[in-house]
Amino acid sequence: MKKAALFIATLFATASLSFAGSGAGWTDNYEAAKAQAKKENKTILLDFTGSDWCGWCIKLDKEVFSQKAFKDYAKDKLILVEVDFPHDKRQSRKLKEQNQALAKEFGVKGYPTVILVDGDGKKVGQTGYKEGGDASYVTHLKGLLGSKG
Repeated sequence: MKKAALFIATLFATASLSFAGSGAGWTDNYEAAKAQAKKENKTILLDFTGSDWCGWCIKLDKEVFSQKAFKDYAKDKLILVEVDFPHDKRQSRKLKEQNQALAKEFGVKGYPTVILVDGDGKKVGQTGYKEGGDASYVTHLKGLLGSKG
């Protein structure tokens, strides 16, 4: 019985790593995201967030990332990566180290910060929360990405 419970707990922990953020379509595995972005010729959106304490981060998730216009755009153009710095949500040591390294690499000083990178990890744009909802945010992202948007 203990082995079955341990297996189920491990299964759920692994699943939560694959689908972080605003539901399906989000990951927290940056290296896997880079490989997928290269393969599919997509841009990576890194959402640096404090998902359980940052008011503007929660607002960005509610007003943009969880809305239809953004999800439709992201499905075709983006690989979505949540880089979370929660206060209460548990994370593995490996995930914390990855997120801290990414914040340092991209010079993130506050939340939310949204960094756009190509499949090689080269920064191609940066933004944060913007008022106006999901359709406006998609237009904003397209502007940042130019011909690739």
